[in-house]
Amino acid sequence: MQQENVSKNKLIYLAGGCFWGTEKYLSGIKGIIKTDVGYANGNTENPTYEEVCHNNTGHAETVRVAYDPEIISLTFILSLYYDVINPTSINKQGADSGTQYRTGIYYIDVADNEVIKKSIAELQKQYDKPIAIEVLPLRNYYLAEEYHQKYLDKNPNGYCHIGRDKFEKAKTAVNLSKNSVL
Repeated sequence: MQQENVSKNKLIYLAGGCFWGTEKYLSGIKGIIKTDVGYANGNTENPTYEEVCHNNTGHAETVRVAYDPEIISLTFILSLYYDVINPTSINKQGADSGTQYRTGIYYIDVADNEVIKKSIAELQKQYDKPIAIEVLPLRNYYLAEEYHQKYLDKNPNGYCHIGRDKFEKAKTAVNLSKNSVL
């Protein structure tokens, strides 16, 4: 019997406002294996984009990030994520506002919670206002409609709250050590 090759990839779920730009940005980082967009930690099952935008479902537009921890650390991913959000803004990123645009870090590995807490504590040192990033275990995640997947690759001139310079920075970011930050 042949033994199955078990993947060592890990998952983290990041909400950073409109998921189009957050997904494009994260997908360009070395060590991130796969990204997709969806709706996380809401109160309804299988929501549509229209429901998330207009029906108070409690979902956040979120990017599911699969990464190789041998190449990139969660700490480094979070430092890059912080670079493209306003971590003190509540329910608003760029021109988008509403609870679906809140920032959030949703984890499935309980051990990640400590890494996230330390990272948020370090981030807080840079701000006078409190950090407003929601940090919770992932309760649910529903894949968004196909037209949202890789949206900015399909629509290069589509709206994005993240500047194009950040996409270029993401492509060249390298996690030099497990404890490295930008």
